[in-house]
Amino acid sequence: MNAEKVSCTLPGVELSNLTPSKFNPNSSVVWFHRKFQVPLCSHTYTKCEASGNSGSNSNNFQKLKLDGPIQSRGLAGKTFCSVGICTDPLSDNECHSHVEEEKVGVLLLNLGGPETLHDVQPFLYNLFADPDIIRLPRLFRFLQRPLAQLISLLRAPKSKEAYASIGGGSPLRKITDDQADALKSELEAKKFPTNVYVAMRYWHPFTEEAAQQIKRDRITKLVVLPLYPQFSISTTGSSIRALQNIFREDKVLSRLPVAIILSWYQRYGYIKSMADLIEEELQNFNTPREVMIFFSAHGVPDTYVVDAGDPYKDQMEECIYLIMQELEARGIENKHRLAYQSRVGPVQWLKPYTDEVLVELGQEGVKSILAVPVSFVSEHIETLEEIDMEYKELALKSGVENWGRVPALGCTTSFITDLADAVIEALPSATPMSTFSANTSSQQFDRDPIGYAIKIFIGSFLAFILLLSPRMLSALRKPVV
Repeated sequence: MNAEKVSCTLPGVELSNLTPSKFNPNSSVVWFHRKFQVPLCSHTYTKCEASGNSGSNSNNFQKLKLDGPIQSRGLAGKTFCSVGICTDPLSDNECHSHVEEEKVGVLLLNLGGPETLHDVQPFLYNLFADPDIIRLPRLFRFLQRPLAQLISLLRAPKSKEAYASIGGGSPLRKITDDQADALKSELEAKKFPTNVYVAMRYWHPFTEEAAQQIKRDRITKLVVLPLYPQFSISTTGSSIRALQNIFREDKVLSRLPVAIILSWYQRYGYIKSMADLIEEELQNFNTPREVMIFFSAHGVPDTYVVDAGDPYKDQMEECIYLIMQELEARGIENKHRLAYQSRVGPVQWLKPYTDEVLVELGQEGVKSILAVPVSFVSEHIETLEEIDMEYKELALKSGVENWGRVPALGCTTSFITDLADAVIEALPSATPMSTFSANTSSQQFDRDPIGYAIKIFIGSFLAFILLLSPRMLSALRKPVV
């Protein structure tokens, strides 16, 4: 299968392969930040792997809006490798000898999670203070922190109950640390010694902590690997934006060559690893052929896709297609469904919703379901509590008799091996991050502390009034990640 790739950038950051195999091969994306144009890389990589092909519709991505307009232009003759990073056409020997002279680092990005019940409320505050999670119009950006504070206070009691049910905290940090150790060992086995770091977006170790350790270790090249198979503004996009802000403000880190792998759902190693787990779990049913394979992915608000052009939905659908193709090649032809979980708030999220589909399947007479948490590579609250407890109970009440769940990939050997290959492929493309200015909250405070304080006060008052509505209160009390 052949798939064309495109490259794009956030302000000052090269971001490659936002939505692979969905685009016209003669187009690319260039990001503009105010009056600065961030150029795309313009070299070719001669060792490209095949990946899934599901059409060439670029309309959704052309509308992608993270913080500014997008312009497309032709890139005739360009070739992109399977992780979406364009690189110089180096031979194998040149690549290996060059890497050996460098001190290479790999930075794993993940969401993070509260490790104790005491951590839950501040974790939720960090989550909702992120403008990529609650996307307010520019005129109302000053409401971000007051809203985050109020929402986190309202949600904390229910979320604490959820975390208490899985042992009192999220296992995400330990699992991610284990993945980092496994990746480091695999890279060393492939003769690519590296330091592997972990950066969590909303809890320790924060991105700032990891960045300072990278600086102290004097890393000379860095590969950034988000542990999200599919790209979304709210996950990979948010983490990359935070990283860019930190690097831009540091004289040393701003010159550090960085390669970013934006998505990797289409890599065969990932697809094979998912298919292996599904095939294995199917054998636990008395009649495997009658089992409905039920993919449950984390949802995003519908406006992210429709208005901001987030490629997440397209990438998720292509991911499911590739997994089912792999299963069919093995003679597994079970029926399957895809739905989206974890919706919160009064706005519409990607449909169909997991809870509604489970009820429908029960009403349709489906007796056996194998749940597959397709957008998660680590066990955490959404697999251990939401899927294993809430959705299982709902399915059984709806008429389903046999329930199973595929474990998250974790440190599965084939999965870690493929991540190591992705890192090695991406490394030659590393280039320094640019240093554009940004209008951050801290800079606003430095310029006008009194005006900033007034905005926060007014924002707190307006947010409180907004949250008094019964519909909003009901929606915001639902537990979250």
